[in-house]
Amino acid sequence: MEATKLGNSEKAEKTMHDLGSAVREGQALLDDDAGETTSELRAKLKAAVDKAKALYDRLEEKSVAAAKATDRAVREHPYEAMGLAFGVGLLIGVLAARSRRE
Repeated sequence: MEATKLGNSEKAEKTMHDLGSAVREGQALLDDDAGETTSELRAKLKAAVDKAKALYDRLEEKSVAAAKATDRAVREHPYEAMGLAFGVGLLIGVLAARSRRE
């Protein structure tokens, strides 16, 4: 199961990288007209925007799937989820109190 989590994390990082790449590509097209006609620039920009939209949609689908999986896990193991939330909250509280003293 740990390998699956690692794989999903790597996929999410790749998706974010691809989305950033598409945005940078679009920005570069806006900044550099290099004597190209408006229609050529518009076509390239449209391709970059379409690529960014597709990546956004894929990222949104993955986020919804992750939220549903989390909801399902919490419903199947409510006491464990409450214990984990309590532990994380306690840890954050201790760290916050500790940082105030320093």
